[in-house]
Amino acid sequence: MSEKLLEGYKRFKAGYFAQNKDRLRALAQDQRPSYVLITCCDARLEPSLIFDTEPGDLFVIRNVANLVPPYEIEGSYHGTSAALQFAITVLEVPEIIVLGHSRCGGIRSLVTGQDKMEKDSFISRWMSIVAPVAKLANPDNPIDDKTLSHCEQTAVGYSLCNLMTYPWIASRVEAGTLKMNGWHYDIYSGALKKIHDQDTISTIIESDETSAD
Repeated sequence: MSEKLLEGYKRFKAGYFAQNKDRLRALAQDQRPSYVLITCCDARLEPSLIFDTEPGDLFVIRNVANLVPPYEIEGSYHGTSAALQFAITVLEVPEIIVLGHSRCGGIRSLVTGQDKMEKDSFISRWMSIVAPVAKLANPDNPIDDKTLSHCEQTAVGYSLCNLMTYPWIASRVEAGTLKMNGWHYDIYSGALKKIHDQDTISTIIESDETSAD
């Protein structure tokens, strides 16, 4: 299966790499991304394709369900927090975007209780970051795409709140040197929504067709 990737790499090397050597060599010396993009591991999301960006534009942090844990210094492993700290305090990236998406498997597992059999699983513990979101779904009714979409968008709001618990993020936001945005991308319809907080959502880009959400 890896042969497909190697063939793709050969096309990249002969095409984009050959045509953009100067830009890529400059990037090899230093990186100055314009945005920190926190998004999901979902294979259907390709940030550089969705936003039509070039290498070096985005500092991408990917995890299950594009969550930001609250600031804390206990424990041993903080992949998302470490990436954020590097991007903000070392690279001094001026904007953070939390990008949620439709049909998110992590949110579905949280609101449907699919992971209840393994309460100590990595997924369960990770999704507990946005545990209150599960209360938005009525366990007595079928959980449809509209409900899941609302839960996905609300989870982005929680991550925005959690970002402000990091002292080196909050201080920069308050000083006006760092901006934060929350967005939700609908894979099915192409719609893009802005998440202001857990309760306030507005549309940035309309869908091209009627969405299943």
